[in-house]
Amino acid sequence: MEPRESWAALAAGGVAGICVDLILFPLDTVKTRLQSPQGFRKAGGFRGIYAGVPSTAIGSFPNAAAFFITYENVKSVLHHGSTPYLTPATHMVAASLGEVVACLIRVPSEVVKQRAQVSPSSSTLRILSHTLYHEGIQGLYRGYKSTVLREIPFSLVQFPLWESLKDLWSWKQGHVVDSWQSAVCGAFAGGFAAAVTTPLDVAKTRIMLAKAGSSNASGNVLAALGDIWRTQGLSGLFAGVVPRMAAISLGGFIFLGTYEKTHQLLL
Repeated sequence: MEPRESWAALAAGGVAGICVDLILFPLDTVKTRLQSPQGFRKAGGFRGIYAGVPSTAIGSFPNAAAFFITYENVKSVLHHGSTPYLTPATHMVAASLGEVVACLIRVPSEVVKQRAQVSPSSSTLRILSHTLYHEGIQGLYRGYKSTVLREIPFSLVQFPLWESLKDLWSWKQGHVVDSWQSAVCGAFAGGFAAAVTTPLDVAKTRIMLAKAGSSNASGNVLAALGDIWRTQGLSGLFAGVVPRMAAISLGGFIFLGTYEKTHQLLL
């Protein structure tokens, strides 16, 4: 990629990340509280629906920017000399590597945000200082593995589907899709990916919210999934699936549509 294209991907990704995270924050709070071990009401219900928003506001731009600059660069490198049949695999590899990099920024922001969402009476700064004092830096990265294990399958579904839907629409109408059409494709791809990866999202939430020293605090995703299955069954594994699908479908529309539009304007 040319330096100009890299900067455009970074800026467009950051703008898209801030837009989607702040607009859809209330839905994310509802989803987190539905998935929390203490239950929706005890986690705050509909009170303090913007608890934890400072953490998201700070982390959104660098997180999304890191993902897209990695995604576009890896995609550009892998596209050279590859056949059309390998295009979906190229998108999968690029998205997976993008998630691994982005999660280095996303996870600390997510840990603080989710703990604030289920403790609306505590400020974001207080939760951050409490986490650092009692658990150190590793406390901010609790759930890194579970987040990556959630995001990679999500991206393996969302991004190849998004790119394929755009290609299909472009072929049908005889020209490249507009930004709003890309947004519609993003909504479908995001909603489908959200549905199938909800159990991994529930496990990630339980790990991040677990008390230090508890079994879930170890970060074992399979153990967390097994515990949810034993205690709550299928309904527990898919807790919060409706607000998650709604948020990510809307998020896919806003995020990928904004990214395409901003990227076009910057080039």
